[in-house]
Amino acid sequence: MYLVGAPLLVIPFAIYNIIAFLMPGVSWSAPVTHVHLASGAEWTMSVGDILVAVTALILIVEVIKFARIGTRSLVDHALALLLLFAMTAEFVWVSQAATATFFLMLVIAFVEAAGGIGVSVRARARQRELVIEPEAAPAVPAVEPQPEPKLEPAPSATHPA
Repeated sequence: MYLVGAPLLVIPFAIYNIIAFLMPGVSWSAPVTHVHLASGAEWTMSVGDILVAVTALILIVEVIKFARIGTRSLVDHALALLLLFAMTAEFVWVSQAATATFFLMLVIAFVEAAGGIGVSVRARARQRELVIEPEAAPAVPAVEPQPEPKLEPAPSATHPA
């Protein structure tokens, strides 16, 4: 059983807000860790990169939830739209949300909302498809079976001895 009606993208949205408002000195682009690749290059990951990656992974779970049909999915879609509107308002009106990290999370929330509606509409359309039975073949007049001819063995040409 999954969380009924709760868009999971609330989790990274909440994490972003906790970090942005409770730790105002945190830089979203400051390197957190370095990964040495086989090519010899060094890849640095920031807090913002990790949060966007987690958000994208959560989107996969949300897409899987979209395939379900019922009243739960309607609540999921409505709350996903509400979350998208809240994130858009925060991006426009709150200065702490004016970062590339938050914008990428906003884009992922848009993909969730738009994709969820599209998948849901298609799933509902498939569920409501009318199945038309093929017409019955025209009745062929019954032919009475003919009795099979009886074959009797031919008299043998044996000479009495």
